[in-house]
Amino acid sequence: MHQALHSAEPASDRPRPQSVRDLFFSFTWLALQGFGGVLAVVQREMVEKKRWLTPDEFLEDWAVAQVLPGPNVINLALMIGDRHFGLRGAIAALAGMLTVPLGVILVLAVLYAHYAGNPQVAGGLRGMGAVAGGLIAATGIKLIPALRKHPLGFATCLGIVALVFSAIALARVPLGWVLIIVGGVACVWTWWRLDA
Repeated sequence: MHQALHSAEPASDRPRPQSVRDLFFSFTWLALQGFGGVLAVVQREMVEKKRWLTPDEFLEDWAVAQVLPGPNVINLALMIGDRHFGLRGAIAALAGMLTVPLGVILVLAVLYAHYAGNPQVAGGLRGMGAVAGGLIAATGIKLIPALRKHPLGFATCLGIVALVFSAIALARVPLGWVLIIVGGVACVWTWWRLDA
């Protein structure tokens, strides 16, 4: 069932991490680029540049990572690391996501505490919020073509996208409820279509 959504390219013919060290440095680089919105960076690095995931696999794995507790990108890193090198790979990917970025964040936290009252700093951070929104929107739009191969059909998937957007952005329904209700229905419906 899982393979039905993936591209026809055999997994053995696609690039993959060469070692746990490759995983560590790849996720370190990914994490260091994640200022203002990591989803766009993850999609670009894992799908477009490294090609460790197809667009379909990325959608599926990101959906799983999003419903699990904890940060989405950490969950995804653990999944990719485990898939290629088991527990060692999961630990290497997690360490890559946390080690160097933790040092950067500690330095930035000290600087922010010192300059937080500065109006230029506050204005700059508000500007970064607009950039983050743009990155997330651009990534969402880039992922839409992968929905064309979804078992529910492209129009139904777009309807679900519109429903989720409306529920969260317009009706202000909490994300957890949207994931449970709309996500649950979409999962059961997809399973039913694949099983039929």
